[in-house]
Amino acid sequence: MLHAFASAFKTPDLRRKIFFTLFILVIFRLGSTIPVPNVDIAKIDQCVAQSKTSSAAGLYSMINLFSGGALLQLAIFALGIMPYITASIILQLLTVVIPKLESLKKEGASGQNKITQYTRYLTLVLGVLQATAFVTLATSGQLFRTCSDPIVVNDVSVFPVIVMVLTMTAGTTMVMWLGELITDRGIGNGMSILIFTQIAARFPDSLWQIKTSRQGQGQAHAWFIFLLVIAVGLLVMAAVIFIEQGQRRIPVQYAKRMVGRRMFGGTSTYIPLKVNQSGVIPVIFASSILYLPVLYATFRPDGKAAQWISANFTQGDHPVYNIVYFLLIVFFCYFYVAITFDPVEMSDNMKKYGGFIPGIRAGKPTEDYLAYVLSRLTAPGSLYLGLISLIPTLAFVFLNANQNFPFGGTSILIVVGVGLDTIKQIESKLQQRSYEGFLTS
Repeated sequence: MLHAFASAFKTPDLRRKIFFTLFILVIFRLGSTIPVPNVDIAKIDQCVAQSKTSSAAGLYSMINLFSGGALLQLAIFALGIMPYITASIILQLLTVVIPKLESLKKEGASGQNKITQYTRYLTLVLGVLQATAFVTLATSGQLFRTCSDPIVVNDVSVFPVIVMVLTMTAGTTMVMWLGELITDRGIGNGMSILIFTQIAARFPDSLWQIKTSRQGQGQAHAWFIFLLVIAVGLLVMAAVIFIEQGQRRIPVQYAKRMVGRRMFGGTSTYIPLKVNQSGVIPVIFASSILYLPVLYATFRPDGKAAQWISANFTQGDHPVYNIVYFLLIVFFCYFYVAITFDPVEMSDNMKKYGGFIPGIRAGKPTEDYLAYVLSRLTAPGSLYLGLISLIPTLAFVFLNANQNFPFGGTSILIVVGVGLDTIKQIESKLQQRSYEGFLTS
């Protein structure tokens, strides 16, 4: 990995892409710290500090999961990438249900561009709704209910409130644009890189809170727990990388055939099926779904449903939260694999070009074999994702830092998964450049 980074900085075009990505991330983090107009910064800082020690600390931790602390600061990019993720989930679900969207998906690049356009429009709508909701909470004093002075805005009249909503909505649109810029002109998937940045931004503070929470038991004990958490976190990262790299290679043989006077085929290759075929998408989807009831509890804090949600879904060690989270991850693993890998299409393509799996007849037997292998791989892959996501509950309860633990399942899977995908893109671009240099020389 370090060799790939060193080689990338020695390559002019890759170096420009990396610096461009870093420049976009700097803009993104600046927008995540600059508050919208009409916000009282001193009151915000006071209420955020009080929220970390209040009974609603779990709720605020869940709200801040994908915003890197920007949401409670009422920053320009407070909503972050969440409206786009929610819109993407809705569009992918509708693609299975609505035939028009399914036909667009099968049209290739043009159809996918149309679906992306629909996702942008839906993101804008969700951005307006979420911005209005959070600004309403801030102006009514419901955003920081446990704060001694919960009104964190200077003026609650109509025009300043509308400016706040428009600013946060524009910030959401700009975040979506920044992510697409990284995808087109930078390194890695833009949206994943932005999620990576928001989660990684919480690592230093979360690690330091683990140490400071143990200060009463002695300085040596606090430092021991701090170093122990880092060591265990690195071991978990190594295990995640090992499993993420694992794959099942299905051999494929291509028969020889004559086209004109030339002989084609006769080669052997393989279909790489990863143990975790869906990557970090199920974790992001499951976290986004669990994020919705938390938002509801924030908007309607006095209802019975909101009280039940606050009691069961805002604490990472609660059995109900963990069971629902685990089941959602398993469901989205199967769902995402089903919509991204089509055994019928794979079998047809192999048959069209004279390919076959040794010992398996072409056509329907090949489809059944691919579906069987994929289901056998998805089962342990989904269980692996579910168990890793429950690390704070299974292994670190004794630290009493479930909400602040930086090496939790969601965080570590997203950080490691996005890091591996980015490194693979850099290595593929380096290999492509080596081939081009070889051919031109």
